[in-house]
Amino acid sequence: LLSWQDDILSGACPAGPASGLFLFAAIQGSRFMQLDPSLGARWLPGFQGALAATIFAGGLWTALLLTLHVVLRLLLRYQGWLSEPRGTLSLPTRSWLALVRIFSGRRPTLYTYQRSLPCLPLPSTAGTVAKYLESVRPLLSDEDFQALSSQAQMFLHTEAPQLQALLGLKAWWAANYVSDWWAEYVYLRSRSPLLGNSNFYILDFLSVAPTPLQAARAGNAVYAMMRFREQLGRGEVEPVRGWVGADPDLSRPWVMQFPASPGPDRLYHVRDGCSRHVAVLHRGRFFCLRTHGGPGGRLLSPRVLEQQLQHILDDPAPARPAEEHLAALTAAPRSVGLLEGRGPSTQAPLEVVEGAAFVICLEEAPGPSGTSPELDERARSVLVGTGHSRWFDKSLNLVVFASGRMGLNVEHSWADTPVPSHMWEAVLAAECFELGYAADGHCRGTPDPTVGPPERLLWTVPEEVAVSLPLALREAQALARDTDCHILPFTHFGRGFTRRCHTPGSSFVQLALQLARFRDQGGFCLTYEACVTRSFHEGRTETIRPCTVEACAFVRAMEDPRLTDAQRLTLFRVAAEKHWTLCRAALTGEGVDRHLFCLYLVSQLLCLPSPFLTQVRAERWKLSTSQSPKHQPQLFDPANHPDYVCCGGGFGPADDDGYGVSYIFMGESTVTFHISCRVSSPDTDSRRFGQHIQDAMLDVAALFGLGTGPSTRARSGEAAREGKDSVRASRGPEPQQAPSAPHEPEH
Repeated sequence: LLSWQDDILSGACPAGPASGLFLFAAIQGSRFMQLDPSLGARWLPGFQGALAATIFAGGLWTALLLTLHVVLRLLLRYQGWLSEPRGTLSLPTRSWLALVRIFSGRRPTLYTYQRSLPCLPLPSTAGTVAKYLESVRPLLSDEDFQALSSQAQMFLHTEAPQLQALLGLKAWWAANYVSDWWAEYVYLRSRSPLLGNSNFYILDFLSVAPTPLQAARAGNAVYAMMRFREQLGRGEVEPVRGWVGADPDLSRPWVMQFPASPGPDRLYHVRDGCSRHVAVLHRGRFFCLRTHGGPGGRLLSPRVLEQQLQHILDDPAPARPAEEHLAALTAAPRSVGLLEGRGPSTQAPLEVVEGAAFVICLEEAPGPSGTSPELDERARSVLVGTGHSRWFDKSLNLVVFASGRMGLNVEHSWADTPVPSHMWEAVLAAECFELGYAADGHCRGTPDPTVGPPERLLWTVPEEVAVSLPLALREAQALARDTDCHILPFTHFGRGFTRRCHTPGSSFVQLALQLARFRDQGGFCLTYEACVTRSFHEGRTETIRPCTVEACAFVRAMEDPRLTDAQRLTLFRVAAEKHWTLCRAALTGEGVDRHLFCLYLVSQLLCLPSPFLTQVRAERWKLSTSQSPKHQPQLFDPANHPDYVCCGGGFGPADDDGYGVSYIFMGESTVTFHISCRVSSPDTDSRRFGQHIQDAMLDVAALFGLGTGPSTRARSGEAAREGKDSVRASRGPEPQQAPSAPHEPEH
């Protein structure tokens, strides 16, 4: 976690150590001016002169810091900006924003808000249960809903008071009553395989590679990532903030990026944040690549890092017996894994891998496979690989292909998508627009012949591990083959159009996803939408349930030929407003699922079974969705460099018969969807669902006047239609006006 220096620095924010030195100098200087700012402290027994002034200066500075922390924490409780119409700020919000900027200092650092974020509030059980019942109403028959409501009322009158009281005690003394249990029971205690279930991926660009040279691309990326880590250690990374410039992100997960691993003892294995090497995995062989060297142990240049990586690519030595498939132990179910039984023969290389800043996976270029184009195969390869080509236990796996394309595989337990996405955007921008490449595709600079080749890690696999390896390999390969990915670049319109519709982009897409899923499966399902709670101390995520009564009414209207577009548009506005209400509740700590999750854990710890909570925990999320964050638009220029914009990433489905859908707004005119499902499921097909998403987006846009001619809508259960209506350019006629929408949350 944070080093003691960082802990002191976070405690000194937002005033900063410089203010303490200034105050100390001022107090000491006043002594020579025959003043007594210590209010008589110089007469305290045993404390005279300079010592008394020092004690007084320290006390005064501590009081100043505490005051700033309290005021800033009170200010950060304000959530009124969530209801502000886009493009306008009320007087209370403008005043609040000015005060936050004053009390957070001129240049907030990564640690400025560390001790000032408010605690996550604990909702009432009655409110949570009411919201839960409302969320499942469109999915249940009248009889089933009546039975569930009776069960919920019984829960509120029997188990709920005791469970809520004990959870309230934890919420009183803990900074966040959810975060530690969420990390431990959802991730660290889980015995499910990381492959395709927990880890997620982020790709680089949609259609271009800055260089075709694999080693060069990896060299620049490694340099940019290690430099970002150094800036992180110095606290020079600015905190991620919202549209108002005052919504901070917690800094603690940032320091766990380099390096971290989930261990068998249900703890984060966070090694020295100053590790000066990375582990490289190539054709089943492991290498230790030193990233620092020379005078002063400085970070090696990108050209020297490329030189080192080329050594590995040119090394013809094969993998040793059992070594080639060793990484499968990190992909299979956790009960079959290297970390469950490490021995002295594996300890040395394992320490190198776990202590590395991250792992680099040098891969062959994925090509089209059957009906899957190269882009789909690249996404699938970064997410799951071959089952034994990723060290899934590491916080970060940098995957670089022979074609020069690359991506990031991220272990999920230490943080959620905003943290690695922020780092990845900075890396891509630095690699392409700052470091660059020479005309021949190599990294800029010159090689260094004095730097030796990377060290090969030689594993001696003990018998107990070798016995479990074939089983782990079979399961990991089966999981990898069963994961299907599809990327849909939707280029008809993007955030620019949704803004003209006065509708938050996430609400627009979520309603289109409900329509697409209805057409794909002929019905509605429980839908998961991730939403961050970074406004609270140690905040991670909350669930939005976008399959509402209002959304279902809109979808049915879209499929009802008796209704007019004006009637459908009215229902769309009602459904979008309801979705935003759910977003606002999740952002302000008034969501449903995390509260019910913690109540369930308390019931289990007390051995007090609750039929209602057990049923809630058994629910299946057949549609799991998330919006990929894009926090640093200033790093990219979609207008002049449309190809050089991060295309986001995705994750595996939460249910074997469901879909995983992630989407990212790329500039003003493109939305990229990342869709996943299980190959073995007879009900799902990622490319078919992608076509339904495209049709649904266009059909919803037609309600606002985008498109020509009558809209030919698909019917539930039918195949996606052909001959879609043409779409006007983004500068076409203005869409029909909808009520002004509030500012959109980030996911």
